[in-house]
Parts: sequence; C-alpha cells; structure tokens
Amino acid sequence: MIPRLIATDLDRTLLTGDGTVSPRTRAALDAAAAAGIPVVPATARNPVGLQHLQPETGFRDWALCSNGAFGVHLSTRELLFADELPAGIIGRFVRTLDRAVPGVRYAAVRDAGEQFVAQEGYAELATFADHKRDPAAMHGESLATVTGASALKLVFRHATISSADLYDIARGLVGSGTLDGADFEMTMSGAPFVEVMASGVSKASGLAQLCARLGVRQSEVLAFGDGLNDREMLAWAGHGVAVANADDAVKDIADAVTGSNDEDGVAQVLERTLG
Repeated sequence: MIPRLIATDLDRTLLTGDGTVSPRTRAALDAAAAAGIPVVPATARNPVGLQHLQPETGFRDWALCSNGAFGVHLSTRELLFADELPAGIIGRFVRTLDRAVPGVRYAAVRDAGEQFVAQEGYAELATFADHKRDPAAMHGESLATVTGASALKLVFRHATISSADLYDIARGLVGSGTLDGADFEMTMSGAPFVEVMASGVSKASGLAQLCARLGVRQSEVLAFGDGLNDREMLAWAGHGVAVANADDAVKDIADAVTGSNDEDGVAQVLERTLG
C-alpha cells in the first residue's frame, strides 16, 4: 500500500554518516513529494537544527521536533502543538539526579526551540554538532534559571560520564522509586546527552497529533528510524522500518529492516513503495 504520510528520523537514518543527504535519497524524497505524499522529519532536533538541511532535503512543511514535544510548520512557523515538561517536575528531577551524580550540567529547550537555556558549564562540554548551536553563544545561566520554567525538553550531560551511563543511572533511580517515572519520558537520540520530555511525549504522540490535523490514518503512515527515541514511532506507524545500523531494540519492534543510512536504506524502501 502506498502511504499517505512518511515520517523519518534524520541522524543515522535519513542522513549519511557525515550528516548529509545523498543524491539517491534526495531523489526519493522528491519522488514522494511529486506523488503528493508529505515527508515529515521526526527528530530530536529543533528548527534551528533543520535550517541548514533545507536545501538538501527540501523540507518546508511540518516537522516534529524535540522527540515529538512540538509540531511546527517550517515555512509559516505555525505551532501545531507544544507539550511541555512542568517546571516542578524539572526541579525534582534535577535535585534528585544531582544528589546521585554530582557535576551534571543541564539545558532547557523552550519557545518552539528558539530558546536554549544552558546552565553555567554546559557550553564547555558542547560542540556545534550537538545542538547545531555555537557553544560560544550559550550564555551560562544559573541552575535556578534553567529549572525555573516549563520546557519542551530538558537535556543533561556530564564531563566524564557517558550519556549511556547517565541514562542507566537515571533509569536506576526510577527503578528504585527515587524518581517517579510517571512524571516524564526519558530517551536518547545518539547525541552525547540524555533527553527528558513531558509524560506521554514521544515521536509517536507527536505523529498522532499531526496525522489528526492532516486527516491521515495510523495505518497510512510509513516511518523510519534507528534509535531509542524512534521505537514508539515505529511501533505506532502502520509500517515501521528500521535501518540496518539501528539499535537491536529498534529492529526488534520494527515491521521491516532496510539498508543502513550509508546504504540509502530509506531510499531503497521509497523506491520500492513508489514504484
């Protein structure tokens, strides 16, 4: 069946290992557009992280950002929805994690991705590739400022502890009851930090809201992904496809596995699907 909407992760899924779009993949995206099928980026990135890709991808319409925390039209800047993590939950999360792991640094994403509020010391751990923002422009704020308002996403990292280990530590706090896992969603996108969103937020929840707006049924959605933050989306879509370089946990829940991101795996499926 030809889908009515295609949703795709970007990094390590649609994009090659060097962060670009291959000619074959661009041709497949153009073929979908010519067939009247919207291709929606569903990403941990914010709009600022999509701007430089626009000439390569042609994405000008709807995007799901911050792991599905908000949906925005890339041309008109219309905000379809924004599901925020309350300040009280952010504060409790940060206080609890700080007691367990001294030295964590935090940043909050607000205002449809336009505001990136970084704690003092966060910029020293970051590179431009992490958030598609110049660390020199991340004016360090007090932790009270970072946690003092609701946010679309909270990110955290450490100078010497990997994001995977930090994630496991935080999951352990949930498992022990020290943190209430019902208060938030936590995931990783392959970036060197852990990401926290409001309870119930995922790429699947964002995709469901966009599909309701566009009148597209769940069964009519084709989705692609590779990482922990893609699992819900691939399970929700009518047909979820993992690329060959995806985590095993993602492949396990996908309906199919295609070639890797460096083998134009997304394009391979679109070529077969669109004929």
